[in-house]
Amino acid sequence: MVVLGDLLPLAVGVAISPIPIVVAILMILSKNASAAAGGFATGWTAGILLATVVFAVLAAAVGLSADSEPGTAAAWVKIVLGLLLLVVALAQWHRRADTAPPGWMRGIDSLSAGKAVLLGAGLAAVNPKNLLLCASAGVAVGASGTAVAAQIVAVVVFTVLAAASVLGVVVGYTLAADRLRGALDRGRVWLEDYNHVVMAMMLLVMGAVVLGKGIGGL
Repeated sequence: MVVLGDLLPLAVGVAISPIPIVVAILMILSKNASAAAGGFATGWTAGILLATVVFAVLAAAVGLSADSEPGTAAAWVKIVLGLLLLVVALAQWHRRADTAPPGWMRGIDSLSAGKAVLLGAGLAAVNPKNLLLCASAGVAVGASGTAVAAQIVAVVVFTVLAAASVLGVVVGYTLAADRLRGALDRGRVWLEDYNHVVMAMMLLVMGAVVLGKGIGGL
């Protein structure tokens, strides 16, 4: 399926986002570890799915199919999304010296399962960086012109791949807590120190990919 090839780099982009991985690790190491981490992983996955579905439906509803005249409109949408990703990448690069974690992370230690779900969904579907990636994926699916069943499969595959990092951290720790505690803590420190650099590089690549797809569709 051609659309899966378009979705793979976007899914990887979401999956390697440092902040949700750091949050998942912090929740694992918190007082309410199992409930909070499980809730966060659930919210993160649901947020990715919801954002992608919304943009896929919108793209299909306004007729951005590559098999029709509005396919040019789909190309311009991808160009705009690609440019926005490049702008955010530049902003992240300019903040690369800032290694301080966001203020909202300080309350993670006492977060309930319900609030963890909301936090996960918010980081996935509201955070501008991840929202742009999910929007790009949704537009790619909705404008693909494939059957609805194929589009559903594409969205599910994208969601699973995009959520894989957070799900992997939570499930892995559940299965091997003692062996992973030290490695996860070291990983958390590294991701906090290089968060902006990682995001800048990732968004630069994703922006170039989406922009290239848009230009190629004109």
